[in-house]
Amino acid sequence: MQDEILSDLAKVADLKVISRTSVMLYKAGNPRNVREIGQQLGVAHVLEGNVQRAGGKVRVNAQLVDTRTDKHLWGQTYDRDLADIFAIQSEIAEKIADQLEAKISPREKAAIEEQPTKDLAAYDLYVRATALIDNAADYKDCFQAVDLLNQAVARDPGFLLAYCRLAEAHDVLYFTSVDRTPNRLALAKAAIDSAFRLKPDSGEAHLALAAHFYLGYLDYDRARDELAIAVRTLPNNARIFEWSGRVDRRQGRWHDAVRNLEHAMELDPRNFNILEAAAVTYSYMRDYGQAKAIFDRIIALEPKNIANRLWRACWIAFEQADLRPVQGVLGKNFTDNPALLRTNGPWCFAMALWARDPVAADRALAAITENTFGARMGSIVFTRAYAAGLVARMKGDEDGARAAFSAARTEQEKVVRAQPDDLTQSVELCSLGLIDAALGRKQEALSEGRRAAELLPVTKTAIEGAEILYFYAAICAQVGERDLAIEQLKTLAKIPVGAHYGELRLDPFWDPLRGDPRFEKIVEEAKQPVALK
Repeated sequence: MQDEILSDLAKVADLKVISRTSVMLYKAGNPRNVREIGQQLGVAHVLEGNVQRAGGKVRVNAQLVDTRTDKHLWGQTYDRDLADIFAIQSEIAEKIADQLEAKISPREKAAIEEQPTKDLAAYDLYVRATALIDNAADYKDCFQAVDLLNQAVARDPGFLLAYCRLAEAHDVLYFTSVDRTPNRLALAKAAIDSAFRLKPDSGEAHLALAAHFYLGYLDYDRARDELAIAVRTLPNNARIFEWSGRVDRRQGRWHDAVRNLEHAMELDPRNFNILEAAAVTYSYMRDYGQAKAIFDRIIALEPKNIANRLWRACWIAFEQADLRPVQGVLGKNFTDNPALLRTNGPWCFAMALWARDPVAADRALAAITENTFGARMGSIVFTRAYAAGLVARMKGDEDGARAAFSAARTEQEKVVRAQPDDLTQSVELCSLGLIDAALGRKQEALSEGRRAAELLPVTKTAIEGAEILYFYAAICAQVGERDLAIEQLKTLAKIPVGAHYGELRLDPFWDPLRGDPRFEKIVEEAKQPVALK
């Protein structure tokens, strides 16, 4: 019920409404102080209430409180049939808007009165699926979300919101390469088409289509157009501003990205995904002070979450070339909890390489259960065989390293041939280039790295493009092309995502350039925030 009242109120442009994710902390049973809630969420009023259900009847108590004075401004009790629950929600939303003297247009009034579904079982399936999509520990959880949402729309073919989230679940499975097939994209589009058939001017449907263009096609211009339409009817929807910020990042519009993500945080200040996006954006820009402040907010929300502490410590390593915070977090936390090491293995592996610690690298690699894992910011993947080769070389076991790299190359060549589009082709080509560089296959490595950078330049997607350019520079350094490596690094030092002081100082990839005055100058430049135009 909380979800729908918030959704209804969020449709009123004259109100500022905090999203569900950020208010869940204050649900019944937890200690609550209205004044503190107002200060924490930046709101002047709080709607409190409770629901009691008995058979087919429901009693809803609601009251509006001024957070500055604790004064109750309005209250009412509703005794209705359970089937009327969505009508009660709409009535409460309208009463609140009236009490706050908000201007409501006829279109907003109609939107508030519109019920998401008349089937409560379908709605329950939708709520469960939404939680899976928004809080997925593993992207494969989206398969379960798809199943739940298919059940929801089978029960109620007119359930527009379920079609929108169904499309998103399909798109996430595609974008994350869990199922990067044309059929998965077609399923997403079919769900979106169903939503538009039900309501051609639906803001939720336009939001789903924006995500589809972003996740399915890297078509950021069309995604931006759809978001601009969606926000007209969903002015307080934090997800629209989150998606806008993500589009801005991909297009290199960094000032706009910050503005949109900051607004998303205002509307949903306790949403982990939004906070994460904002923190990472500031980190990309080498504005570590802002990034650490948001990381601290994330840690305050989940003080027992060791992974968040590790994440913050890793960014300190990127900023300062100081591994002590990372080692302090890893220590006993990870030796006593193998599951933590499994879920954070890629970060642990990277930090072990930087520390030149083969024992820690072996431990991290052993804990990673997948055959591939994200490297650096996650756009490029390492295979287990390639990673094993890096560790063997660190140990001085050249025969073992070459055997691992050769096995990695055989595997990676097949992967490259199987890729259907520029994004995955460029990512996998870049990985093949790193393997060939490790094997001393200079010309192949340079050709693969160069082609990867051509397929996905920074001008096409600022994040993946910068990642690929970074690893192309590493390929150049590994095969002895100093001048070419320095040329790429000069560019990388000037752009977000490009190069950070800590990785240039510590990562073994850059050992061939150490002592070169040009490289050392770039390393010093990378200490400063990116100077944006």
